[in-house]
Amino acid sequence: MSHDHDHPIDWKHNGIQVIPGDQLDPNTAQTPGMARAAAINFARAGAKKLWAGTVKIHPNAKTGAHHHGELESVIYVVSGRARMRWGENLEFVAEAGPGDFIFVPPFVPHQEINASTDEPLDCVLVRSDNENVVVNLDIEPVEKPENVKWVDPIHRHEA
Repeated sequence: MSHDHDHPIDWKHNGIQVIPGDQLDPNTAQTPGMARAAAINFARAGAKKLWAGTVKIHPNAKTGAHHHGELESVIYVVSGRARMRWGENLEFVAEAGPGDFIFVPPFVPHQEINASTDEPLDCVLVRSDNENVVVNLDIEPVEKPENVKWVDPIHRHEA
């Protein structure tokens, strides 16, 4: 939308929107073991290129394996301990805590696990499109996944 002096934009109704945290929409695609709730999408906020919401996983719980098609996802851990498993047989594992960001590339089979036995895992989730793509998978996981530590490709730490 370009700014046109003949037709000024109604910024009051086409500007910033605040979506209260207690008014999120649980009517979104779900994966067993987690509760997703939409905050920002096309229907709620007019977003055309993003989807954002929350994810809660109960203590000692894990999700079913799934992927999100062509979408990229960013998960921000608000509280709790996230254990991510991924790969064809969920053979890789990494953990994240409060303040950590997790990047999930397109088509990566993955599973979220609450690594805590007594604390819920609360995360904020942002996806690269407003489409709600969730492909739940039937994967037989390996028993002991391989731990993978992230290495910053720009600021590699000296070994």
